[in-house]
Amino acid sequence: MAQITVADFQGSGLAKALSQAEALARQAVALDGADAEARSRLAMVLRMRGDYEGAIAEVERALTISPNLAGAHGVRGAILIFSGRPKDGLAALERSIRLDPRQSAVRLNQIALGLYFLREYEAAIEAATRAIRSYPDRPHSYRCLAAALGQLGRTEEAKEALEKAIAIAPAFFEMYVRERVPWVRPEDQAHMLEGLRKAGLPEE
Repeated sequence: MAQITVADFQGSGLAKALSQAEALARQAVALDGADAEARSRLAMVLRMRGDYEGAIAEVERALTISPNLAGAHGVRGAILIFSGRPKDGLAALERSIRLDPRQSAVRLNQIALGLYFLREYEAAIEAATRAIRSYPDRPHSYRCLAAALGQLGRTEEAKEALEKAIAIAPAFFEMYVRERVPWVRPEDQAHMLEGLRKAGLPEE
């Protein structure tokens, strides 16, 4: 399946990359409808396009075929986190990591986000810190950490995390914060912006 890179985040590049990825994933499913990995990949792309209903249907099919496919549980967790069911999503993400610890790079950040969306800010800080300790060069965890610290009024720590999030990957920050990626609901985006502004992000 096509890889989505930082270069794809400019202008309409992300939409184009997602369309291409969906076409390839659908082709893989058409070639073998019993391929759980292919259905899981299709679910991931549909989730990234904001089609939560289609995504959950595909990942459930994948798990029917292969109940212990770690990647499918991770995709299911992400779908639930971003579609407004973070509590259910957290359980799926934890199961994904138990089945395959190599999933943890992405999943730890999604766990931190799920906790943030649940307004469990202390737990979100703990999860984001855990993710940063394991993967210090990934920007997403710093963004979640900054927002959670901001919500708790820990301004200096929040500002430091915010600066780190921007410095590591400015293009990621612009895409996720200044704009809104299609897989994040407007209300979740507003909640994240609220925390980041408390962390020191200026109003536009």
